[in-house]
Amino acid sequence: MSNNTSSIVSKVWSFCNPLRDVGVGYGDYLEQLTYLLFLKMADEYSKPPYNRKLNIPEAYNWESLTAKKGAELELHYVTLLRELSTAKGILGQIFTKSQNKIQDPAMLAKIIDMINSEQWLVMGAD
Repeated sequence: MSNNTSSIVSKVWSFCNPLRDVGVGYGDYLEQLTYLLFLKMADEYSKPPYNRKLNIPEAYNWESLTAKKGAELELHYVTLLRELSTAKGILGQIFTKSQNKIQDPAMLAKIIDMINSEQWLVMGAD
């Protein structure tokens, strides 16, 4: 595993203890992380050099999350999960029965900011 990848893994796992302290278990954290990383990577794929057309509605894409803070972010995330769970095809399957398990908007914003600070597609498959 490269040093950069190790650093990111450490950063991602560093959120586990604070989340556990507010009642979010490891499984719930991994579930939320999966949804958020999917949206971030879809955002990266939609831009150069990939320029892939994805079927994520603009109102519920990664940039819609990064544009909000506080209670507005939490409400938007809940709505995003609900709306994407009703999408047709694989997108709806990915988000089936998804729920927000991170009730603290400040912690949700920190996780989104942490994910947003990295380019996930340029990493190896470690």
